[in-house]
Amino acid sequence: MEITISLMLVLANCAVSIPAFSNTKLMNDLIFYPPAIANNNQYYRFITHGFLHADIAHLAFNMIALYSFGGAVEQIFSLDCLFGSMGKVYYLLMYMVALVVATLPTYQKNKNNYQYRSLGASGAVSAVVFAGITLLPQLPINFMFIPIDIPGYVFGIVYLGVSAYLDRKGGGNVNHSAHLWGAAFGVVFTICLLYTSDA
Repeated sequence: MEITISLMLVLANCAVSIPAFSNTKLMNDLIFYPPAIANNNQYYRFITHGFLHADIAHLAFNMIALYSFGGAVEQIFSLDCLFGSMGKVYYLLMYMVALVVATLPTYQKNKNNYQYRSLGASGAVSAVVFAGITLLPQLPINFMFIPIDIPGYVFGIVYLGVSAYLDRKGGGNVNHSAHLWGAAFGVVFTICLLYTSDA
């Protein structure tokens, strides 16, 4: 098995998330908690929250999506006709920056909200998925419970629409804002790379 950036990210997520399931102190020290960032300058939480997950199902869903899409996007980024030897570096940079960018609006909204906490890699995973859709809009996407392939751009439109609706609706335990901003960052980052590589 090839050791890819995507695989290393999956392993890192598992290495942090699984011990944190049963370690409340570890969870509290790393989770996205806006007041701790605003009042105590704990900026590392912008990154560390993305390596925590609520439970095995949450971890599995994000890691399957990351490994499936990430492997393809990482390979495409590394093609000689795109970013070549810098492809893996750009891919990792996109993932890590997406963790921060996806949660900035949430931070601004909740920096004085002492009840708010968030965790999970969804913002960065959304960036990876939408980078793939940007590069290959016709890329077929399939789900176990849907018997047909869905073109990537169709999935993207539906995903963004549903996320925007659920974000406006509020409630629940999912940070839909991070999904939206992560997806937007993945598109913008990829387009900017394409533009600068052609310049």
